[in-house]
Amino acid sequence: MNARDANLVNAIRGPVTLITLGVLFAVDHFTEYSFQQTWPILLIVFGLLSLLGRGVHTEQHPDRRATGGPR
Repeated sequence: MNARDANLVNAIRGPVTLITLGVLFAVDHFTEYSFQQTWPILLIVFGLLSLLGRGVHTEQHPDRRATGGPR
């Protein structure tokens, strides 16, 4: 992946979060599931976006892959 992919990941982070939040509020309003029951989905989405971002940044800097930091 290249810098363009990293920019794409950063660009979609906000919209994906807002869409997820909107869907959870809609589920709260139109089904028997409350927001108190569905909010952990936000943590899952944040985690997936973080993993996606780390994958992009790790592929851009392969020397950091082994130790997790600069050499």
